[in-house]
Amino acid sequence: MDGHPGFGSLHEETATTIPVDGSLPDWLTGSLVRNGPGAFSFPDGSAVDHWFDGLAMLYRFTFDPGNRAGGDTGGGSGLGRRLRGRGDAVHYRNRFLRTDAYEAARAGEFDGGFATGETTLRSRLATFLRDPYDNTNIVAERIGDDYLALTESPRRVRFDPNTLDAVGHDDHDDGVPSGQLACAHLKRDPATGTLLNVETAFGRTSRYHVTATAPDGTRRHVGTATTDEPAYLHSFALTPRFVVLAEFPLRLDPLRLFKPGRQRPFIEQFEWQPDRGTRVIVLDRTTGEVVADPVTDPVFGFHHVNAFERRGGREIVFDLETVPDATTIDSLYLEELRAGSFGALGARVDRFVVDLGSPTGRGRYGVGDASVTREPLYEGGTALPTVSPARWCEEHRYVYAMSTDRPVNEWARRVLKLDTETGEVVEFDGGGYFGEPIFVPNPAGDAEDDGVVLVVTLEEGAERSSLVVLDGESFTERARARLPHAVPFDFHGRYFPELRAKPAT
Repeated sequence: MDGHPGFGSLHEETATTIPVDGSLPDWLTGSLVRNGPGAFSFPDGSAVDHWFDGLAMLYRFTFDPGNRAGGDTGGGSGLGRRLRGRGDAVHYRNRFLRTDAYEAARAGEFDGGFATGETTLRSRLATFLRDPYDNTNIVAERIGDDYLALTESPRRVRFDPNTLDAVGHDDHDDGVPSGQLACAHLKRDPATGTLLNVETAFGRTSRYHVTATAPDGTRRHVGTATTDEPAYLHSFALTPRFVVLAEFPLRLDPLRLFKPGRQRPFIEQFEWQPDRGTRVIVLDRTTGEVVADPVTDPVFGFHHVNAFERRGGREIVFDLETVPDATTIDSLYLEELRAGSFGALGARVDRFVVDLGSPTGRGRYGVGDASVTREPLYEGGTALPTVSPARWCEEHRYVYAMSTDRPVNEWARRVLKLDTETGEVVEFDGGGYFGEPIFVPNPAGDAEDDGVVLVVTLEEGAERSSLVVLDGESFTERARARLPHAVPFDFHGRYFPELRAKPAT
């Protein structure tokens, strides 16, 4: 480790089985796969400047209640070791993604990413077109039989879910419109299994292309929204009928594509333009048309929590973590983080309601007749908010998030459960520094909070991390597995119920 363990480099890769203190529910037999920056410094002495630019590392936690049959995990990968007895266990593996970016960094040839390395906008976008960035360190997803690691580049990396080895790129040559940047977070329609995403194509008139990928991997173009100056988009919202983009006023002038320009990190090519406000673009998933684009106050945010429709589809409701402006990105430079500046964690959860206005014929709505309102759901400090995947695209009651004070003076020491109906907040503060909480629903449960919450915590002073399992209803600890090392603060995880513990072969 170098520096603060939460922002230091983890060079150790391991595969082991860990006994659990406490008890796991019998139904929790899948795997949590988390993704994030594993190393910020390289063998030649160079280093990245920003949290978002660390080299991608995957972590797999496979749950084995009762350690049935003395099991191993990894689907024949040989991961783990047999345990005696019938105590609950977690099979754990971590591994760097051996991408082009990883190999370049190991060879001393890392040429920059999100906020590391100075270049002109023109040069950076030329690189995106020729050889898109593949340091896919943000989240893991599954499309059909493929498991993918994602970042804000359209170049996605396939990985073996058992060994966590990179096994190639998920390239497309199907004629579907694409762009130079993509939202890091795909949105899954739980009714169909379709995954949607938004890619930004830069030009004299820039475009947001919405695409849909069916469970069999077939892609199609859903629709396109145009913009004079594209915004930085990390995620978006999805309902059964609509795709919703919050076009924050962190904008990029596409005319600079045609000029030599000033050399600076890529994200610093975007400029904060609060006079524009936040444009909310609503695109119909069936017709591909933009049916509304009202404007609200200037805000910035990374993560949409969830979205749903009400009043027969005339209103769209989406929850979003917001901060007043884009200075939050500056607070995520490693120099700032290691000095104890955590402004990005002080987001509040806001609820936006889009009224589509009156139908103008054939069930369509007038774009100019729409409006949007915004109100706080929770004004305390939060980061990385999530909901139960069983509530995606539907009205949700509970939101889970990292919890901080406002103003923020340290990394999150708590996680919270927010009841959006009553406003009640329950917190868990079982020691250490916390990351993103992931809710896993009980497949036989009826209540929205019948399940468990999975969260990784870095134990203060121990330089070791633990995976903590919280009861979804009471939000109390029911199990903990201590890892063999400290895990750098990562980004996002997904629970895959199909990735189960299997006997070694």
